[in-house]
Amino acid sequence: MSDVAQDEMAVAHEPPARRLIYRQSIWTRVTHWVWAIALFFLLLSGLNIFNAHPTLYVGRDSGFQYDNAVLKINADFNQTPAAGFVEVLGHRVATTGVFGISEHDGEREFRAFPHWMTIPSFYDLATARVVHFFFAWVLSGTLLVWLVASLLNGHARRDVVPGRTDLRRLPRDIADHLRLRFRHTRDYNPLQKLSYAGVLFVAFPLIILTGLAMSPSFNAVAPFLLDLFGGRQTARTIHFVTMLALVLFVVVHVVMVLAAGPINELRSIITGWYRADEETRP
Repeated sequence: MSDVAQDEMAVAHEPPARRLIYRQSIWTRVTHWVWAIALFFLLLSGLNIFNAHPTLYVGRDSGFQYDNAVLKINADFNQTPAAGFVEVLGHRVATTGVFGISEHDGEREFRAFPHWMTIPSFYDLATARVVHFFFAWVLSGTLLVWLVASLLNGHARRDVVPGRTDLRRLPRDIADHLRLRFRHTRDYNPLQKLSYAGVLFVAFPLIILTGLAMSPSFNAVAPFLLDLFGGRQTARTIHFVTMLALVLFVVVHVVMVLAAGPINELRSIITGWYRADEETRP
């Protein structure tokens, strides 16, 4: 084999050249980190609020005389020592040591969520509400800023809303992710677009609206919202389930960042610059 042929084969097997491109605008980067901070405080303060009544219902009413609970985090005090449990749709799972009954300073205590999962770490409904409501407005305001900026600069249409081409590429993209094969391009892949669109256009609005539906003062201004969600208790349950979906999204998001190359991904969301494959359009 000639030297020229060998050189051509070596070039063919080399990984594609990669160059830095400007991928994330300042609006995308700032809102991303504001949301990360807001969601952290919303989650932990929300769990403290949930500890005040760790049961979820479907319907307009709740109480001992109703049998409409879909989730309970409680403790069985009829045994010694008391045992914590989580009950979902009538199916009970023992969770002593984490949920229901947990240890704090060497002593067992009854708390739906343990102290290390809440803000503040001790049970304080008033403080938890202040923290929760503050960051709820931060989340809502940032979403509005992102929406306006993304409509003006085309980010929402170009990078978030999936098109027909994205839907056709979805099966291949799922297979690539399962094999941990990632393409470093200027554009988001179909799974990214679907997940980001779901968070920004479904989960965020839903968790904001259900939060407002649980507010008696807002009910006086917009009573239709309470009817839309089928009552305050159902709104509370939807709020909680949406929170779980957002937590799952964050976990998967972090795992994908680590798998795709954390330095490159973090550089992109901090500075805006991303090292992409050479064939990527600018």
